[in-house]
Amino acid sequence: MGRNLLKNLLKLVQIVVIVALVVVVDSSNTKVEMRVLNDNYNKSIDLSTMALKLKEDIANDLYRSKDTYTGDLTGYTANCPLCSGRLACLPNYNVLSGIETYQDISYGNVRIVASSNNLSCGTIIRFNKPTISQDPIIAIVLDRGVLGNDIDLLTSNLDYAYSSIGRSTITYDILRNGWQ
Repeated sequence: MGRNLLKNLLKLVQIVVIVALVVVVDSSNTKVEMRVLNDNYNKSIDLSTMALKLKEDIANDLYRSKDTYTGDLTGYTANCPLCSGRLACLPNYNVLSGIETYQDISYGNVRIVASSNNLSCGTIIRFNKPTISQDPIIAIVLDRGVLGNDIDLLTSNLDYAYSSIGRSTITYDILRNGWQ
């Protein structure tokens, strides 16, 4: 009788183990359906539209003003009387060849300006000057040599600096503070 009881107990343990394995395997194969609630009234928004909107929001934030200054805008050339032809901020480009722009990783091709130490090297600014461009001008601080909040726009020749830029008071926005 003891042997029969032991055999029956072993069969019961085997059945319990098999049932447990079936339950575990079955629960791991359960598919969960997830739905996104769309409360949009016209139900027309899709993932590509959402991606475009996100990209637009990021771009708008990139061009959002962090601060605003007022100062004088003037133009200068790389071969001016006290100029060395090299920019004061790293990378110390030699601009005697007529380079007026810098390829920034975030803002693309931007103009080069000189400022005082009030603005860190690598600061991106935006200002309007209709005699230069109908669109806002995006520039990067890569040089020094002016006082206060004034900025000096690098140009290829002195005649252009006098005729198109001159000297005027402008308001400019800070889009990025230094190299970030």
